[in-house]
Amino acid sequence: MGWLDRVGDQVDALTRARALQESSRSAEAYTVLDQVLTTTADPCARADALVQRLSAVLNLGRTAEYTRAIEEATTAVRDLAEPYLHGHLNALAALAAHHQGALDRCVTHLVRAARALGSVEDPDRDTAWGWHDLAMAYSYLSFHGYALGAIERARQLGLAAGIPEETFAAPGIRLRNAVALDHNGDSDGCLRVLRDVAGDLERFLRAGRAGRLRPSSLAAYGYAAARRAALGDRLEVGTDAAPSRLLSHGGDSSRARDMRQLGQVCLAIAEGRPIEAVTRLDGVQVSTETLGAAEPARLRSIALSRAGDHAAAHRADRLAFRLAAQRNDRLRDVYIDGIAARIDHEDLRREAARFEGEALTDPLTGLPNRRRLERYIAAVIARGERVVIGVCDLDGFKAVNTRHGHHSGDLVLQRVAGLVNRVMRRGDFVARYGGDEFVVVLSGAGMAEAAEVARRIESAVRAEDWESLVPGTPVGVSIGFAEVTATGPGPHDALSAAFGAADRAMLHAKTHPRAS
Repeated sequence: MGWLDRVGDQVDALTRARALQESSRSAEAYTVLDQVLTTTADPCARADALVQRLSAVLNLGRTAEYTRAIEEATTAVRDLAEPYLHGHLNALAALAAHHQGALDRCVTHLVRAARALGSVEDPDRDTAWGWHDLAMAYSYLSFHGYALGAIERARQLGLAAGIPEETFAAPGIRLRNAVALDHNGDSDGCLRVLRDVAGDLERFLRAGRAGRLRPSSLAAYGYAAARRAALGDRLEVGTDAAPSRLLSHGGDSSRARDMRQLGQVCLAIAEGRPIEAVTRLDGVQVSTETLGAAEPARLRSIALSRAGDHAAAHRADRLAFRLAAQRNDRLRDVYIDGIAARIDHEDLRREAARFEGEALTDPLTGLPNRRRLERYIAAVIARGERVVIGVCDLDGFKAVNTRHGHHSGDLVLQRVAGLVNRVMRRGDFVARYGGDEFVVVLSGAGMAEAAEVARRIESAVRAEDWESLVPGTPVGVSIGFAEVTATGPGPHDALSAAFGAADRAMLHAKTHPRAS
């Protein structure tokens, strides 16, 4: 039973409000929700309306109303045993906290949102939208790996609930990833991601499905194209994909308005009018969360360089780099070091441990990373336990990146991480070692058990529908196992020896595949 089945006689109004927000008509949705709140005393209907109204306030950029909207929604949701509502509320509260500069509170809300949404027993379209809003929050805070994982979760849940793929295209997530690369000096990486974004739009246009894209998505596709042009990339697009046409979409979204303003700056640069671009920038007022605090400075640098004022362009570029670096430093302080000092009751201290643990976690897949793997192996050896280590290397992964781009490669890695986790035995350990290589650790096992685990992993990867994710590019896996024995002066030597043996076994498996 979906959440809307529990909100009494206001289901039609709440459904209408949600549809209006999906179409970037948040002002109209706000009016509908106010009517619901004045005509119902049902606690479920009030909670849903208040969470939706918070979403509308954020979409409209009514910053003065953020605090009151969060407090009212929190009060309404607090006593309801509904994970979706708690998850969605925390995702929205994270967006508000980020705008207000309260990054520690923002991170706390992100963790709570992910936990609540992950605990929904029967996820439906509402849960999919919760994951979508969490993905947006991750993206605005520059946690791009988490954002990609969350939007993929939203997309899969949405497809299962009958929501078209285009609804959760979310090009803005990869757009923010791209401009962040450019702000930090990687313009080639920025262009690569922007071209991937353009490829998605072309696919929707060819299939005749672009009409299903949300207005805010169309605006993001428009800015991605305009930004490519500003960097000197030649655009060969039809009328439907023209940046100026796409930028005209976005409804009443404040972020779409920001992209329209900055998009016109990009187009002025691309069309050889750099002085106009600088003049436009002087009159632009945009939120720093839309595309990062460094974006106006970076565009100014590009425009001044095209105008021939290279000294001023260099100064603007250094400012953009400093703004991006300050943001990264602040995030690192909050995310790893600072939050524990500001959290003083037990529940939040446990969350602080979770934040510190991210230093030992791969941000793309959420799996333990190499550092945490080494600590785990050291602890197992110190306890004198029998342990087998396995190296899993993907087959065909290079072709995925070459043919479909690195965004698709990231999705493949995330899906493989989930597949491996699902088939492991209780108590086994899975880590991402680097690149397309994963490591599994079987405690209390021997080579016979390892062979069975290898069979399950290979079978799961082989059975996955890779054609729907990366058409024409099959993905496989080669696995090698070795026992870890306490040799040498320390656990690092034991791990190194076992890893070398497992790696050789994996390479042998790659060149001598077993019959399926």
